[in-house]
Amino acid sequence: MLNIFRQHHDVLAQYQQRFKYILVDEYQDTNQVQYLWLRLLAQTRKNICVVGDDDQSIYSWRGAEVANILKFEKDFPGAAVIKLEQNYRSTPQILAAASGLINANSERLGKTLWTELRAGEKVHVVGVWDAPEEARRVGEAIERLESEGAPLDEVAILVRAQYQTREFEDRFIQIGLNYRIVGGFRFYERAEIRDALAYLRTIAQPADDLAFERIYNQPKRGLGAKTLEAMRRHARRTQKPLAAASLDLADSDELPARARNTLGGLLTQFVHWRELAEQVTPSELLRTVLVESGYEDMLNKDRSAESAGRLENLTELARAMEEYETLTDFLEHVSLVMDNDRADDGEKVTIMTMHAAKGLEFNHVFLPGWEEGVFPSQRAIDEGGLASLEEERRLAYVAITRAKRRCTIFHAANRRIYGQWTSSIPSRFIEELPEEHIESETTMSGGASLWRANWSENEDPFAHVSTARPDRSTARGPGWQRALSSGYDTSPKRIAETGKSAASFAAKPRTDIAIGARVFHDKFGYGFVTDQEGNKLEIEFEKAGTKRVLDSFVKLAAD
Repeated sequence: MLNIFRQHHDVLAQYQQRFKYILVDEYQDTNQVQYLWLRLLAQTRKNICVVGDDDQSIYSWRGAEVANILKFEKDFPGAAVIKLEQNYRSTPQILAAASGLINANSERLGKTLWTELRAGEKVHVVGVWDAPEEARRVGEAIERLESEGAPLDEVAILVRAQYQTREFEDRFIQIGLNYRIVGGFRFYERAEIRDALAYLRTIAQPADDLAFERIYNQPKRGLGAKTLEAMRRHARRTQKPLAAASLDLADSDELPARARNTLGGLLTQFVHWRELAEQVTPSELLRTVLVESGYEDMLNKDRSAESAGRLENLTELARAMEEYETLTDFLEHVSLVMDNDRADDGEKVTIMTMHAAKGLEFNHVFLPGWEEGVFPSQRAIDEGGLASLEEERRLAYVAITRAKRRCTIFHAANRRIYGQWTSSIPSRFIEELPEEHIESETTMSGGASLWRANWSENEDPFAHVSTARPDRSTARGPGWQRALSSGYDTSPKRIAETGKSAASFAAKPRTDIAIGARVFHDKFGYGFVTDQEGNKLEIEFEKAGTKRVLDSFVKLAAD
């Protein structure tokens, strides 16, 4: 339509005469084409009224451009601007905290929110040791609210990324707390998680036909519907499981040579993985399967917006498996979780992303994961710089203002990645909240001294991103100033690797481990490296015998 308007002025004139008045809602979410189309349509009469909030422009990944609303007065000189600043949802404390945060953005129209509601509680900021404690503390807080008579339908947990829901889902199932996932699937129902579980079930339970059928051609291997029908037919004829029937077909002439070779190669991989399952931890097994099956490579080559999220979900699945000693134990846990997903209706806690929460409101809102790199998202800032940082801040503003009565922000001092603990520091957004409107606590002895930065002065992944306030130091991650002013020790205690994708399972080989080195593994104990292939080590353990493990799961033993 835009091209028609540009190329055929008579058509444009017809529509300009047809529509005397133009009304647009959510103008901050319009994209470039919509913006240009509206400008042309309103060019003659200039009777256009738009409604929007520039501080809630959070959909650039869908094509929305906050600049459209910011330059409205320039596009339509003489336009009247009416600021609707009275808020009917949140308490003054919540509004003041959110307003103080969003003031750090330079690209905004500006407004002063106010409300006639009573002051209410300050925004609560809680520092915890790690993600499991974060989920436990949130669960305990919700149980207290429920005991006080608060409806669970009025409680929400808003996360920055989908993978963050897993910890809460597992915890709530453990304590019997009903919940719903809004705007997406529950963690174990997501396609990539179901694929990974199908691989693992086929390894542990070769007779699971549904699992094998799900992944025999995932990723694509050229084994189509005809191959599947041949496998099913042979399985029925021989009364064998699908995988066993496939092994027969791989040695027969019933399939084309290419299909036989591909199917035989896949079945050989499963033999290898079953042997590996006896030698490595479940999480190591999953990482190996994702790499060797080509599944990770498939997602890495996928340039869609959802691909990175799928890789994050698989990373979270591997992290969840670190808590289990055997593959069978983990699969039994998943079965219990998925059975619980069919629980009856009733009041439930809402778990959703911040993006999905826009336009909604809840009496009690919990905001977990407010750490540098998680929120604001490091990937978003790496891709978009200052513009993305400001959008992340708008997202934080939206998240806080979903709360009507009480808002609680959590940040963890440690996150477990690839089997190793990584230190975190609080999000810069916490530091930007006005101190007079927040109430902080930590469950850790030593307080904020435990939130030390885990990168050196020149390795801060956010250091290249300038902020809106000229007096705010960016040599180190924001959140640093609050620790300094409190007299805490902020000297770096560990240098973290930078530029490493949190979604990569095929890590680069370590250079500090060589054949003959003495190492320690959390499960198998001490041993000596006898062979090395990429990031895979063959180790002769003193008590567990010879095992093949990923180098990220061992550390050099002290002499």
